[in-house]
Amino acid sequence: MKNKTLFEKAKKPFPLITAISGIILALALNILRLNLLAVVNVAFMCIVSACIFIGVIFCKKLYKWFLVGYGSSASGIFIYFLIWGADAGFGAFSSGKAGWTSVDNPLFAGEGNFLTRLGGGILLLLPCIIAVAILILCVKKLNCKVVIQRIVTSFLSILLAGTTVFYVLTMNLRAEPNVVRLWEGHDDYLDGVNKAKKGSPNVLFILMDDMGYADTSLNGAIYDTPNMDRIGEEGLNFDNFYSSYSVCSPARFALMTGRYPFRGYADNVIYPTVDTLSPFAQTRIFNSIEMGNNCDGMLGDEITVAEVFKNAGYNTGAFGKWHLGDYGEYLPTNQGFDYFYGSHHVNDMTPFYHVQEENGEYEIVKGTDDLRDENGKKDQGEMTEWIHEEITDWITEQVTTSDEPFFAYYATPWPHAPLFVGDKFDGATGMGTYADCITEFDYYLGELFTTLETLGVMDDTIIVFTSDNGPALEGSAGELRGGKYTAYEAGQKVPFMIRWGNNNELWKEGETRSNSATLVDMFPTLIELCGITSKDGQVNYLPSDREIDGVSIVPLLKNDTVIHTKEHPILHMKREKLKAIQYTVPTSEILKKEEYKDYDYPVLTDNKYITFKYFRNIQNDNSAFFDKYRKNWLHILSDDVGENLNRSSVYPTVAEEMNAEMNNIMKDFKNNRRGVIEQ
Repeated sequence: MKNKTLFEKAKKPFPLITAISGIILALALNILRLNLLAVVNVAFMCIVSACIFIGVIFCKKLYKWFLVGYGSSASGIFIYFLIWGADAGFGAFSSGKAGWTSVDNPLFAGEGNFLTRLGGGILLLLPCIIAVAILILCVKKLNCKVVIQRIVTSFLSILLAGTTVFYVLTMNLRAEPNVVRLWEGHDDYLDGVNKAKKGSPNVLFILMDDMGYADTSLNGAIYDTPNMDRIGEEGLNFDNFYSSYSVCSPARFALMTGRYPFRGYADNVIYPTVDTLSPFAQTRIFNSIEMGNNCDGMLGDEITVAEVFKNAGYNTGAFGKWHLGDYGEYLPTNQGFDYFYGSHHVNDMTPFYHVQEENGEYEIVKGTDDLRDENGKKDQGEMTEWIHEEITDWITEQVTTSDEPFFAYYATPWPHAPLFVGDKFDGATGMGTYADCITEFDYYLGELFTTLETLGVMDDTIIVFTSDNGPALEGSAGELRGGKYTAYEAGQKVPFMIRWGNNNELWKEGETRSNSATLVDMFPTLIELCGITSKDGQVNYLPSDREIDGVSIVPLLKNDTVIHTKEHPILHMKREKLKAIQYTVPTSEILKKEEYKDYDYPVLTDNKYITFKYFRNIQNDNSAFFDKYRKNWLHILSDDVGENLNRSSVYPTVAEEMNAEMNNIMKDFKNNRRGVIEQ
């Protein structure tokens, strides 16, 4: 018997500590409700399964307390996702890849319910349960030859380790966000939106992806973009418009909600949650850990501009790139859009596909095979045409079959890398794929304008054109410093044009606006331009239960009024940190201060207003000096758009005031993360 594997019940120190640790981890997971702790628990299970293997192989003992630790941690994960799971509960097998669309498999790829999470959780853990059960039975009951018992138990201990690893690759990792929820205010506000008046304008909002400030010919591009330019030439072109963030997903959050991304735990790129079987795929858990508190996209209780327009009676459609979540409450048709065609993700992510989506259910219509050439290589060259056809058909249907206005969100995936272009435009400019890609989009934009004119609604449609952030690998920001994912000007300063033929003389066509605005301003601006009211008659109707960080730019549209003052600064944030603050002040306010009264600088004497931007601490954008940081840097954008000169030594009081204001803003953000306004 001495060589037989034995069941050890004694309270040995290490196995006992392991059991206690498993219990503590399971309790911590269910009390704190953080997906990160689910990952810690499953990692703990892997470690304990290795300890069980070592005990069986080398010590010839199956330690009871190792099993208790293993079982406690597994039970903690099971209970956590049973109660707080955000999908059907089948883990990797509820993937959104081709063959598992939510339309065809609502209980597998949809939200599911308690019973599906119960069944899914049991099925995912079943291999581990079976391995543990048989291992215990063999150790306690198998009375055959010692050598056979040893071989069987050793094999089963290896099998347990293998099933645990398999569980890591297939376990549930979508959980309900553990944040302050604003559902009551969300529902109350939308219930209060009044139906839009007859004759309200349509809205076509065009959002480019990674397009630089100088990537339109109107702003200096060396290739032609006549249809983009037309918007500014027949409307307004802005010299100083900012995207509200220097990377994709947060900027889109700002546009949709009128709030800075920090409010919604959306401070970084949102990754797919459906690349579930790749052992090296970070996407399954990346969002909930990186964004924090189990958030996987733009929270459903955010009030989006699409929801406002839908409740005002508009027909709403989104086309192109969503990039704000790929399941449940995060889907575009659960965020105010009647219809969505395009990709939930970015064109450089895996998986990548095109869907048609309605009512929170989607069907993959352009899968992997449609996005490859005859040699199997990635080819997205037809996407511009596909998206154009969808938005053209949708707008045509709305105008010809409905008396209600439309809100169309046209979020092209271009010119985000990797770049592709259709055969008809490949080599068209002689300047490379980047210019060809933008030229192709511009051509189809002209075709869309022709459709609007044919339908007779061109002048009845507010057309907005901008980008989510500055250029990345290619493209031009002119003389601006930096690029995508930096807080320098090129990261957030983007082209912006607006056209509305029947604008009630708000502006004259072909004018330019020099004062600053930003994407968070679009939410209140569109509400004011389209005359959205409450059922009790409140004009420019905005939510009252949450902070709206944007301000309407209608005064700026009318006469270039300064709107981003000290009271409403423009923020440049990166990964939950405020990197810079920017606002415009009257030069008279500077000159009246005692220390500045004798200043005779042209930037003060030649301008009625002056725009300051202050960096407390930012990494150098010169790769040769990547380890250097610019600290206490004050720029005057009025005469230094390239952020070349640090003026903090000349205006120390201004720098101090802006530094103090940054402290106050971040303190308010952290104390009230979601921007709740107490009623």
